[in-house]
Amino acid sequence: MSFIPYDLNDDKLKKIQLQGLKWTVGHAYNNSPFYKKKLDDAGLKPEDIRSLEDIENLPLIDKDDLQQGYPFPLRAVPFKDIVRIHASSGTTGKRKVLCYTQRDIDVWADIFARCYELAGLTREDRVQIAVGYGLWTAGVGFQAGCERFGAMAVPIGPANAEMHCEMMVDMGTTVFCSTASMALLMAEEIHKRNLLSSIKVKKIILGAERHSDAMRNRIKELMGVEHIFDIYGLTELYGPGTGLDCSRHNGIHYWADHFIFEILDPETLKPVPCGQQGELVVTTLSKEGSPLIRYRTHDVTRLLNQKCPCGVPLPMHDRILGRTDDMFTYRAVNIYPSQIDHVLSLADGVGSEFQIHLKQESGRDMMLIKVERAMGVEKTDDVHIAERVAMEIRRKILVRCQIEIVDPGYLPRTQRKSQRVFDHRNEK
Repeated sequence: MSFIPYDLNDDKLKKIQLQGLKWTVGHAYNNSPFYKKKLDDAGLKPEDIRSLEDIENLPLIDKDDLQQGYPFPLRAVPFKDIVRIHASSGTTGKRKVLCYTQRDIDVWADIFARCYELAGLTREDRVQIAVGYGLWTAGVGFQAGCERFGAMAVPIGPANAEMHCEMMVDMGTTVFCSTASMALLMAEEIHKRNLLSSIKVKKIILGAERHSDAMRNRIKELMGVEHIFDIYGLTELYGPGTGLDCSRHNGIHYWADHFIFEILDPETLKPVPCGQQGELVVTTLSKEGSPLIRYRTHDVTRLLNQKCPCGVPLPMHDRILGRTDDMFTYRAVNIYPSQIDHVLSLADGVGSEFQIHLKQESGRDMMLIKVERAMGVEKTDDVHIAERVAMEIRRKILVRCQIEIVDPGYLPRTQRKSQRVFDHRNEK
């Protein structure tokens, strides 16, 4: 049984998308006070949606809309039909709570099963899940998709490295699912404990945070895996599982029969040409509990126009390049951490882990980048490496900075997302 619709062509997909768009707008308008007011204020009715191009007339929504409508924003079904809620972190205010019907749970499991199929898993695989459970969507999403696909789930969550190493060896784990930071931590632990010959992990699925090619290559080197896959998703979009890169790693195939992805200029909020990067905006096509209409994700990526030779007919987007809300301004230049990450990933002599520290000295902005020395590189090379990296950042990003080379393993490892930017400029 295949979960991926290999028989889907462009015409069929457009019909599915238009039908789903009409249903979503009608469902939201008729059942969600929030959406009814939003559409009425825009002078729109569900019957105004006649083509896919009409999506551009619909108003955008943002994370503020979800927080202001706490605790049940966007709800479009009676409470008796809600079987579960999940929530994102509330670091900038109230948590964003999303409602799920049983059909939502089933759709989520099905599309997540597609991800496992696309990664080349079989029912013989044993999938160790090292992401969080509870209100966060990740753990239960990885597990439900694994069970729907038919592989064995090993649901540990973000436990300590000791437990993960033990279970990885004892359970014969073949697939490891985690954040990139957790995967790096585990790879280094396996290397330190000399466990490589005792484990059977051949594939890793990474989600929740973007990661560089340098980090990916470091994990592959230490764990000896064949493939590292990048999975995408947000709590607002069911959770992880909205798409995955196949073994060709040309981009992330996303399930366009359940979502419409737009790329907008974050300043003008107008569509950009295909292939140009911008902010990802998503509309769900089958979500009942908390439908999304033109939701601004603030993730930066681009749609890819080419067909993938793997044979999957669904479209692709690039890996997440950064977030519009993690951009910082330094000496009048707007910078994404991913830009610095990219420069470092191409530099010889440095590892994948880095931190950006911003401060003020005598009223002037200063940037210090701490980056780990690559394994096997002599400490005596630090000055030369720092000068070369600083010069490359100035050439590529057009700013001056200081580079501090630190020992491998010096920067903290985490089981969750790594913090990259530390802005001390407003501290007293």
